[in-house]
Amino acid sequence: MMIKPGPKNLITDVDGIKIGNAHDDVCLSGVTAILPDAAVVAGVDVRGGGPGTRETEVLRPDCLVERIDAVVLSGGSTFGLDAASGAVSALAAMKRGFAIKGMNIPIVPAAILFDLVNGGDKNWGEMPPYRELGKEAIKNASDSFELGNVGAGYGATAGILKGGLGSCSAVSDDGIQVGAIIAVNPVGSVIVPESHNFWAWTLEQNEEFGGFGAPDLHGNISLDAITSGRLGENTTLGVVATNVALTKSQAQRVAIMAHDGYARAIRPVHTPMDGDTIFAMSTERRELDQPEPLALARIGAIAADCVARAVARAVYHANSLGDVPSYRSYYKMNKN
Repeated sequence: MMIKPGPKNLITDVDGIKIGNAHDDVCLSGVTAILPDAAVVAGVDVRGGGPGTRETEVLRPDCLVERIDAVVLSGGSTFGLDAASGAVSALAAMKRGFAIKGMNIPIVPAAILFDLVNGGDKNWGEMPPYRELGKEAIKNASDSFELGNVGAGYGATAGILKGGLGSCSAVSDDGIQVGAIIAVNPVGSVIVPESHNFWAWTLEQNEEFGGFGAPDLHGNISLDAITSGRLGENTTLGVVATNVALTKSQAQRVAIMAHDGYARAIRPVHTPMDGDTIFAMSTERRELDQPEPLALARIGAIAADCVARAVARAVYHANSLGDVPSYRSYYKMNKN
C-alpha cells in the first residue's frame, strides 16, 4: 500500500470537505469553518489544560445527535465562541441542521485559541467581530485555501515565531483519504533549538515545509531552550477528516490517536496553558475495511502523521505580523 499527499495536499482532498476562512485585520484575529457537503459523523478529544469549547458534549457516543453540520475554530479566546453562533445563523439560512418539528437546528461544535495580546486592536466594545466572521467563513467555504496567516491562524503565534493555519492530506492507493487542518498557537516550539529544522521533519512529504531534513541534535534541547514564556496565551486546534465511514465512538478514537501528531511536532504540548483540541470527521464515502480494529488503527495513525505535517506547514507558510517574526524571516531561510 502506498500513501502520498492528495492533489491539493489540503484537507479538502477528502471527498465532501470544504474550508472557509475569514479574518479581521484590525483586531488581528480570524475564524476557520470546516464545512462538509452534508452532515457528518464526528468525535472530539481535548488534551490541553486550558480549553475553550462549545457543543463538544453532543459528540459523546451516548448523546442523541448522530451528525454535525460544521466545526468552527476561532481566535479571540472566549469572545471567539461567538463565531459558532454566526456559523449557525449562516447554516440555518441554508436550511442545514438537525430536523425537529419542522425546524432545522445546525449543530456546530467549536473551539477557541488565545490571540488577544498579539498587537491588534481589541477595543470592540459590546460587539466583538467573531459572529460576523463565523458567518463570513461559512460563506467563503471552498475546496482551495491559503496557509499561514489565514482564518483561525491569522493572529496565532508558535513560541517565539508566527503561528498560523496549516493543512495537508494523505491518500492511499486503495482509496482511503485522510486530511488535517490545524490552527497552530502553542506555548511550545515547533522548531528544534539552535536550528531551523522542524520537530516533524521525519514526516515531511515533497519538501512541503522546506525540505531541511534532520537537525543537528548536539545543541541544547532542554525545555528551557524551547518554551517562550508566553504562558496562558496559547492553544492548538484542529480537525482531521476521512472519507471512511466511522461511528461516533470510532471517530473519537481517531481524534485521540490524532493528538499524537501534536506531540511529534510541538515540544512541549498539552500543557496546563494550552487548550489543545482535535475534532475528527467522517464523510462516509467509503466503507471501513475489515478487520475493524486494524482498519481503525490505520486511519488514526495516518491522521496523526497528517496533524504533525499540518503543524509544520502552518508555521512554514506564516508571514511576520507586527513584532512577531515568521519562520522564514527569523532564520533567513536557505539551504546552503
